[in-house]
Amino acid sequence: MIDKEMLDILCCPACKSDLEDRGEYLICKNCKLKYPVEDGIPILLISEAVKDDDKTDS
Repeated sequence: MIDKEMLDILCCPACKSDLEDRGEYLICKNCKLKYPVEDGIPILLISEAVKDDDKTDS
C-alpha cells in the first residue's frame, strides 16, 4: 500500500491523471493503465504498464 501523501503527488506518466492504489498495482483513473508496485515502490514506467481488464468503477 502506497502512503496517502505520496499517492497525492503521483500521476499517470501516460496521461497525467490521478492514480488509485489497488495493492499490487496503481491504476490510472483515466486511461486505466496498471502500474506494478514492487516492495512498496511504484514502477511508473509506461513500458511496464498493462491495460486494466477490470471495467467496473470502484
